[in-house]
Amino acid sequence: MQRNVLVVLTDDHGQWAAGCYGNSEVRTPTLDHLAGTGVRMANAFTPTPVCSPARASFWTGRLPSQHGVHDYLAGRDPEVAATPWLQDETTLAALLHDQGYVTGLSGKWHLGPVGELPPAGFDFWYERSGPVPRPLPCFAPWPTEPERETPGYDRHAMTDRAVEFLRRRDGERPFFLTVGYFATHSPWLGHAERLVDSYRGCHFDDIPDDITYPFGRLRSEAVYGTRANPREALAQYYAAVTDVDEQVGRLLDELEAQGLRESTLVVYTADHGLNAGHHGLWGKGNATIPYNMLEESIRVPLILNQPGTLLGGQVRQEPVTHLDTFATIAEHAGVPLPADRRYPGRSFRDLAVGKAIPGWPDAVHGEYGTTRMIRTPQHKLVRRHPSGPHELFDLAADPRETTNLHACPEHQELVKKLTEDLDRYFEEYTDPRFSGLRAAELPRHNGDEAWREPGAHVVVDEPAWLANL
Repeated sequence: MQRNVLVVLTDDHGQWAAGCYGNSEVRTPTLDHLAGTGVRMANAFTPTPVCSPARASFWTGRLPSQHGVHDYLAGRDPEVAATPWLQDETTLAALLHDQGYVTGLSGKWHLGPVGELPPAGFDFWYERSGPVPRPLPCFAPWPTEPERETPGYDRHAMTDRAVEFLRRRDGERPFFLTVGYFATHSPWLGHAERLVDSYRGCHFDDIPDDITYPFGRLRSEAVYGTRANPREALAQYYAAVTDVDEQVGRLLDELEAQGLRESTLVVYTADHGLNAGHHGLWGKGNATIPYNMLEESIRVPLILNQPGTLLGGQVRQEPVTHLDTFATIAEHAGVPLPADRRYPGRSFRDLAVGKAIPGWPDAVHGEYGTTRMIRTPQHKLVRRHPSGPHELFDLAADPRETTNLHACPEHQELVKKLTEDLDRYFEEYTDPRFSGLRAAELPRHNGDEAWREPGAHVVVDEPAWLANL
């Protein structure tokens, strides 16, 4: 039996925003079905709480301090566009392609501009990173129908192209398809009115009534105009989640129609999390200066489903990141990882089939440029190079992360131990050429990097394509 793989990599879908993760009002029947009959990872995290580096880590299985992408890439910036991002990396698509897989992407990439051909390792390519009505090119090994021009955003185009891939691919080869929905990304408006209206009467009781984040000032998405009416913004965000859920349902329906469900591993995850009023914030890691590593910013949904192969009905508590998911997909596909590079992640495929993995680490690590984090089941240490501010939170006693214990005398031994563990991890895996600690010396990702000279921390405008909604 072929070992096909379908990955849905959504943009800004916070772990909290799904019924299977405990949300009482958002409607996600497809995700709930996948979780109920598959494997739900309760403690899944992103290595970096912003788009491009999180995606780069998913695709390469490596940390930003290894692959060199430390912030979101402003693709229309000529300097950013001219930088050969990930030039020394081998993506998951390329690894599977070399083992005979037919590979495709439909949706968001956000790892640099694409020229006349898709990136190495992709047979099929339809990139869409915003709801623009203009036709977009599609690279395929078969003749494709031209995209129709519409006066408004075609919400189903990415799914249509993904279905095209599933129907027209070489059926003699296993496939690897990634679908990158971006509906849950800001700005929180303009979503399907049939869905938005159904949420306007909600109480949104699942959003904590938090104090405003006390460890930095608001910026970027946290000061967008769409946050001025939080109830409407939440209705829009919940509608976006349900919209994505409906599209995932279309993909599952197509797999079932072709008799491919039992031969296809389905993975649902997101690049990073999102605050939608949590901690008084809207946005993710760059919603504050200094950048944050809040739970809602770093937690992601992660669901795996394959009837007859994975042990369904499981909820796993082991902490995992995109680095582990990369290794898991590679093992599931029977693809060896290159021996000439270091991979921090471990495959958790044995967990997904109901086995134990002795010695699974209880800590996860993350970074965002000059900010680094280690998180254990009870504590989270955040350190910022070179001189802080640093944070220590007791997640058991203070789950809303309101009290910084870093300077408390009674916690200095813990701070010392966690700092040593954090430094040891990055010393083991960092490529000195791309270390986040020297982010200001590396190629520029955008005009808004917090580690640049004073005055660089401008407010990011709402996306230009907002006018097309």
